[in-house]
Amino acid sequence: MRIPVPESLRVHVDRVEAPAATRDAATVVVVRDGDQGIEAYLLRRQPTMAFAPGMYVFPGGGVDEPDRDADVPWSGPPPSVWAARFGCSERDARGLVCAAVRETFEESGVLLAGPDEHSIVADTSAASFQAARLALEAREMTFGSYLADAGLVLRADLLGAWAHWITPTFEPRRYDTRFFVAVLPEGQSVGELPGEADRADWAPLTSVLAAVDAGGAAMLPPTHVTCREIAGLTTSEVLGVAETRTIRPIEPRLIEVDGELFLDNDLGDDA
Repeated sequence: MRIPVPESLRVHVDRVEAPAATRDAATVVVVRDGDQGIEAYLLRRQPTMAFAPGMYVFPGGGVDEPDRDADVPWSGPPPSVWAARFGCSERDARGLVCAAVRETFEESGVLLAGPDEHSIVADTSAASFQAARLALEAREMTFGSYLADAGLVLRADLLGAWAHWITPTFEPRRYDTRFFVAVLPEGQSVGELPGEADRADWAPLTSVLAAVDAGGAAMLPPTHVTCREIAGLTTSEVLGVAETRTIRPIEPRLIEVDGELFLDNDLGDDA
């Protein structure tokens, strides 16, 4: 699949320095059913952000070292299962899953955790949850310590492994990102916007894809491709489809076609 290089990335195309090192990251496509089909929660990054300014993205971010700690309260598939899915060490897999749940909570208020492996927090609108989001975002506490103090366990079974994308070499900030999917838990709703976003909303994927194609919204290739892959599904299908996916690293490469620059994702088509 080829996607035109977004304007915000063109300034980096002619960089001559050695490629920057990548940082492990996780992002989660949180979905729900809507009147126009499946919807995903999307945030628009502040135009002042160093990475992907003005782009619509899913909740997510870099893995923090405490995310890899073995004492994070956990239920569901163990790190060994995620390590096999994503082709990484068990320690890194633990960090990716923990970062996925933590960042989703920080950036949307959706918390994939519960008192035990059979239950989930039903409502995160209380002031205590908002305070926890702010404290986690400010790195005033670790996610593991928050869960332990709150008497909660991370629900890894509510996540599905979806994809693995690596930022192109010409970008000054590069991430080695694993994509997850999750269904909005019953009773929960999104909270206040995080500081990194200036806009957020539930978006019908068919509509948001049309807006991107028309130039009314901007997405990086991984977000665009993921929206296309999920747009035809329902929430009852997403996690099952995730179990069947073959996940391999995708690192878009820069190509020129008739004088125009594109990112080629090498996904087997030229759409």
